[in-house]
Amino acid sequence: MEHLQKELFDLVLVYGPRLLGAIIVLLIGLQLISWFSKWFRRFLETKSLDASLRPFLRSMLVMLLKVLLVISVMGMVGIQMTSFIAILGAAGLAVGLALSGTLQNFAGGVILLIFKPFKVGDFITASGYSGTVSEIQIFVTILRTPDNKTIILPNGSLATTSLTNFSTLSTRRVDWSYGIAYGDSFDKAKEVLLRLISEDQRILDDPAPFIALGELSDSSVNITVRVWVNASDFWGVFFDMNEKVYNTFPKEGLNIPFPQMDVHLKKGE
Repeated sequence: MEHLQKELFDLVLVYGPRLLGAIIVLLIGLQLISWFSKWFRRFLETKSLDASLRPFLRSMLVMLLKVLLVISVMGMVGIQMTSFIAILGAAGLAVGLALSGTLQNFAGGVILLIFKPFKVGDFITASGYSGTVSEIQIFVTILRTPDNKTIILPNGSLATTSLTNFSTLSTRRVDWSYGIAYGDSFDKAKEVLLRLISEDQRILDDPAPFIALGELSDSSVNITVRVWVNASDFWGVFFDMNEKVYNTFPKEGLNIPFPQMDVHLKKGE
């Protein structure tokens, strides 16, 4: 019993100061990390970073600092860290291989949040899907389609594929191709189209509207029409102009042709 007490007393003498110092360092380190986290949050708020990226960066940095603090404290106590770090590295490698797809989406989410090829509210086309961006999460991006469907796209593919952002610029060009029959006056059709364009206040004067004879096709003379509008007015102008042309051309003596074929039968001798 006396021998056991002596060994316990020796252990306290040897490891007591180390343990006490490790506890003090741990408490001070946690307090410093807390202060640094608050400062880092205020620092990120002064930067033009996406709102969803700020808490992610702060939590990742705080986690890294806490891991380093724990490793340092364990080293102060006398725990051999070489084997521990080797085991930790092997476990990290195994987890990384098992979650390779998830980690790819994670990295893609970080890239999207940093470089911001699109933001919430933008209308984009990517990976064969089109819709308005409703959420940009760390692993996935959520789109809302015009017919109110929800599309969930993994960030890994979004970060490495081509995409079209229709909301980046404030204006867009609207293109039409209207056909008139052979024999109808192109000048008359151009005059009618310019009048319809001028009546629509949503169509911009600069750049000026463009009207040209685009193609002499098999059954029609196709007229190319291009105008510029604010991005939010694109579809309204597109559909309204189609309706106006359909209703106005016949009243102006302009025929809207359809594909047709003339067949001539010759009676044999």
